[in-house]
Parts: sequence; structure tokens; C-alpha cells
Amino acid sequence: MPGYSCLVGDVMLGKLFRYGVVGIVGTPAHYLTLILLVEAGGIGPVYGTIAGSAVGALVNYLLNRRYTFKSAKAHADAGPKFLAVAVATGILNALLVYLGVNLLDMHYLVVQIVATLIVFLSNFALNNTWTFREGNTP
Repeated sequence: MPGYSCLVGDVMLGKLFRYGVVGIVGTPAHYLTLILLVEAGGIGPVYGTIAGSAVGALVNYLLNRRYTFKSAKAHADAGPKFLAVAVATGILNALLVYLGVNLLDMHYLVVQIVATLIVFLSNFALNNTWTFREGNTP
């Protein structure tokens, strides 16, 4: 069906756009936590980004469940899946920050920006196909 492919693509782009809009709220929560812990708290960037990821994930779960995916799934179903995705991609984020800061000697915020882009796409793909997927809908 030629029209179906376009419709699925439009639905996916709409979700990705909404996911990005939600990220405009969750990402500053992550970055603010990271910067405060590193600059004012004397915490290392890897630990700061782990804490920031947790804060951002909480904000993102609530907003993505309602606005991005418009999910009716019970929190008992979607919550643990979202947590698993957040932990997995949080580890990826921390690893990227560690490598950038400690091996490449880059500023932690520059590394975090690159890591955010990678983690954003990974999070979207996993949450769309697993966490909030309902039945056989795209």
C-alpha cells in the first residue's frame, strides 16, 4: 500500500517531534542538575550526569506517556519498561561522558551535548517500540 508507508512515516515523525518537544523540558532538568553538581557541588562529571539523567528521566516519563505516545498503558506496565530503558541509556550516556572527558580530554558539557543527541535517538527508538507500544499500532 503506497499511502500506508507515508502515513506510518508521518505518525513516526509526529511522535519524534513530540518526543523532542518533551525533551526541551527534560533536558534542561538533566543539564541543570549536572552543572550544579559539577560546578557548585564538586562532583565529577560522570556522577553529575548520572544524577541529571535520573532527574530528566522522571520528567520525561510523565510527559512522554501522556503527550508523545498518548499511552493508556498502566504505570505498572510502562513504568518498569521506561525505567529499564532509562537505566540502559543512562549507562550509555555516562560511558560517553566518561570516554569524552577522561580519554579525549574534552569539556564535559561539549561531550554531554553529543551524548544527548545519541541518547535521545536511542531512547525514542526503545520507548516507541517497547515501552509505550500498544498492540500492533505503529
